[in-house]
Amino acid sequence: MQAGTERGGVAARDKDIRGAFGTIQEHDVGARVGSRARLLTLLAIIGPGLIVTVGDNDAGGLSTYAQAGQDFGLTLLWTLMLCIPVLIVNQEMVARLGAVSGVGHARLVRERFGRLWGAVAVSSILIVNFLIIITEFIGVSQSLTYFGVRPQVSVPLAGLGLLAIIATGSYRRWERIMFIFIVVSLLAIPLIVFSHPAGGGVVHGLFVPGAAGGFAPPAVLLTISIVGTTVAPWQLYFQQSNIVDKRITTRWLNYERADTVIGAVIVIVTAVLIVAAVSAGVAGTSAFGRYTDALSVAQALQHHVGAAAGAMFAILLLNASIIGAATVTLASSYALGDVSGLRQSLNAKVRDAKGFYGFVAGLIAVAGATVLVSDLRAQGIITLAVQAACGILLPATTVFALLLCNDREVLGPWTNGRWQNMFSLAIVLSLFVLSATLMATTVLPSTPVLPLLEILSGAAVVGFAVAAPRLFRASRLAPKLEGDRFDWRTPRLNLLATPSQSRGRKILFGLLGAYLAVSSVLLVVRVVRLAIG
Repeated sequence: MQAGTERGGVAARDKDIRGAFGTIQEHDVGARVGSRARLLTLLAIIGPGLIVTVGDNDAGGLSTYAQAGQDFGLTLLWTLMLCIPVLIVNQEMVARLGAVSGVGHARLVRERFGRLWGAVAVSSILIVNFLIIITEFIGVSQSLTYFGVRPQVSVPLAGLGLLAIIATGSYRRWERIMFIFIVVSLLAIPLIVFSHPAGGGVVHGLFVPGAAGGFAPPAVLLTISIVGTTVAPWQLYFQQSNIVDKRITTRWLNYERADTVIGAVIVIVTAVLIVAAVSAGVAGTSAFGRYTDALSVAQALQHHVGAAAGAMFAILLLNASIIGAATVTLASSYALGDVSGLRQSLNAKVRDAKGFYGFVAGLIAVAGATVLVSDLRAQGIITLAVQAACGILLPATTVFALLLCNDREVLGPWTNGRWQNMFSLAIVLSLFVLSATLMATTVLPSTPVLPLLEILSGAAVVGFAVAAPRLFRASRLAPKLEGDRFDWRTPRLNLLATPSQSRGRKILFGLLGAYLAVSSVLLVVRVVRLAIG
């Protein structure tokens, strides 16, 4: 067993796992025998994987799914099916990193890739997350506008509610509140009942790739947006730190994997219900193919389906905005705490973690104020910037996760296996192609979508052919251990050997740095040009 594990700056004598539905005591390391014992253990562990995935069905996600249903009917549902393995693989990697290392994602990036990349990673995720939180408040504003509440009232109230949810001083209490929001998201079930979609059309859309009107640029871009909103960079930071905060270790990692799989399935099922409900609600009406924003979707459902359907969609939008803002805000606070040394834990009282909660309060206040002082045009520019910025950042975060999961100094016997690396590499390259296409077409709207997608896909195939054999050879069988594999922990990070700087590694980071720099400059230019008209 390795000694000296760091647990993300959480200095707590009590290392019991206190989940929303149960407790596992620190000294309880016994095997679970029988289905009842395993179920009770899962109920105590479940939370980080489910919350991070459901949290990604936020205001932007709900709006994207609604747009897919309103503009393309059921023909883009197959895209959601492809997101399930991507979600599971990405989130399982950071779940493993958190359980084994006991530190947050930003801390590992800084310690294993250097202070420069640590600064780039943290500053980038803080900027992107801030923009995402603004879009969550836009969702709050639109949802409550449907019920006649002015933004000047709804946004401040939502901000105060968010702060109250996060600053409870108890991880268990926070997690239980999050499960309330998860239950509210099940309103998608009665919504689809009211809309009466054709079951055969849903099944066809799920398993037969296609797009209404063919794969023209709008359909391709929306397809990419669906993937981008379902697999977001902040998720990696949130789940790893949240697992550390909850004190989940490798002994319970299989239960956390089950938590992640359950969350991935639930979030995709909910997204399918939203697409199908909106599609059925506006099919054959003047609203079909005329998406503008989430508020207009709620109003269209009210007009064509009924008041109950419109109200349910507006409540779903509000619920998605709140849970999205809560998780993204925490992801930012965790990342800042990782590199600043601030105490970061939902179990900490406000008086004991003033910096942590102060940053949360400041982030909420500035994001909410930005929505109140901005007009619809400015909010549209921010929404566009969020999509492009997430597209820029996603390849880098997935590359970092893959490299860390092959770092034997950090994970020891818990590193990726050979075939797991092959699948992860394919996912990383696919996300790069999709994200780069979305970013490029957002920054340069005149870019020909299909030719660009073909070029990037060809480059990805070449990249896989070059990298796969090296990664396959580098993936060795886990070393034999004296004792239980579940007792292995990452040593203190300052005791680890520095990663070797091979030629391939230098080339990879050089290309990654150039991609981030050029893409960021182009995005800033695009935003400035839009802002000055």
